[in-house]
Amino acid sequence: MQALDSVRILDFTQMMLGPFGTQLLGDLGADVIKVERLEGEWERDLEMMGQLVDGSSAAFLAMNRNKRSVALDLKDPAARNALLRLAETCDVVVENFRPGVMDRLGLGYDDFRQVKEDIIYCSGSGWGSDSVFAKQNRPGQDLLIQSMSGLAAATGRAGDPPTPAGTAIVDHATALTLSNAILAAIVARHTHGVGQHIEVDLYSTAISMQCQEISTFVNQNQSWKRSESGVAQAWLSAPFGVYKTMDGWMSIAMASPDKVAAVFELPSLAFMDPWHQRDDMKHALERVVSTETTQTWLDRLLPAGLWAAAVRSTEEAVDELRSQGSDLIVKTEGPNGNPIELVGCPIRMSKTPWQLRYGPPAIGAHTAEVLLEVLSAEELKNIAGVLDGAV
Repeated sequence: MQALDSVRILDFTQMMLGPFGTQLLGDLGADVIKVERLEGEWERDLEMMGQLVDGSSAAFLAMNRNKRSVALDLKDPAARNALLRLAETCDVVVENFRPGVMDRLGLGYDDFRQVKEDIIYCSGSGWGSDSVFAKQNRPGQDLLIQSMSGLAAATGRAGDPPTPAGTAIVDHATALTLSNAILAAIVARHTHGVGQHIEVDLYSTAISMQCQEISTFVNQNQSWKRSESGVAQAWLSAPFGVYKTMDGWMSIAMASPDKVAAVFELPSLAFMDPWHQRDDMKHALERVVSTETTQTWLDRLLPAGLWAAAVRSTEEAVDELRSQGSDLIVKTEGPNGNPIELVGCPIRMSKTPWQLRYGPPAIGAHTAEVLLEVLSAEELKNIAGVLDGAV
C-alpha cells in the first residue's frame, strides 16, 4: 500500500523541473507514464563530467525511476489520439515545454479536457506563460534564473563575482513546487469535483525562495549587501558563516555575541554590534578558529549550545550514508540492466512508505505495454515508430 497508488500521471516533462517532481510522486506510488520522443528525452545523452552511466546520463538516471517509458512521435495524429485515449484513464497530465508547444501539438489543456473534463493539467516553464520574459521567448534555465532573480548576486563575498549555487537549486525547488501543486489539485478535485490547469515556473519560485530577503527589503526600505568577510547570506549577522580550522572548515550559525565571546574566550566580542560590526567579529573569530582542528571546536561549541557543523564534501556525506545502510542511497538497475546507485526519496511515511519499484527505463520500454491498456493490437500497429514486433 502506497499513498498515491490510485493516481495515474501522463508525464511529458524533461530535464529536472518536471522529471524530479513526477519522480517524487512515483516514489509515493503514482503510476507515472513518461512520454518521450522516439529517440528519447534529450537529457538521456547529457554527459556528466564527460561520461554516461549504463548508456544514459547520470542526471537522467537520478530523476526517472518508478516510471514507465512510452516513446512516440508526437506529431503523428495516431500517436496524439492514442495519448488522448490514455488520458481518459489518467488523473494528471504534466508538461514543461515552452508555452504554446503542447497546444500546437494538439495536446494542450483544452484538448485533454475534452476527453476528461476533470483532468489536472500542470505546466512548468522558465518564466510562466504570460510574463514579459515569456513573451520575449527567453530561454528559461536554472543558471539564467539564478542570475535574473538576484540569487547569484546575493551569494559570495563582497567584491567577488556573482556566485551561483553549486547545484540547480531553482530547478529542484520548482520541482518540489510542481509536485506540491499537483497534490493540492488532487485534493481539490476530491473535495470540489473540479479539474484545473496549474502553472509553476522557475522565476516565480526563485523569487519565492527569497521570501525572507525580499520581505526585509520591501518592508524596511533597504537593500542588503554581501559582507566583505563572507558572512553567509547577506542579511545575517556574525558569527553566521564558514570558518577555516587547522585541518579543514567549519560552519557556525546563529548565536548571541556574549555566548560566542565566552566559548571563544574573546571578551571584546560581547560588546560588538553583530550587524554593523559583523565583518570585525567574523575576522576576530577566523583568527582564533584557525588555531584548532574542526573536531576540537565542535567538542567545545556543541556542548555549549552553539550551532556548528563540519564542512564536508559530498563524497564524505555519501560514504557515511552507505556505511549506515541508509535508503537515501539505493541500488537498482539502469536502462541497460547494469547496477546503478541513486539518491532515494527524502519523504518518510509510517503507513505508506515510498518504494523503489523499478529503475529508470530504457527508451520506450513500456510503449506497447501501456498503449495496449487502451488500444487494440491492430490500432497500435498504426502508430508511427511502434514496431510490429513490440506487440
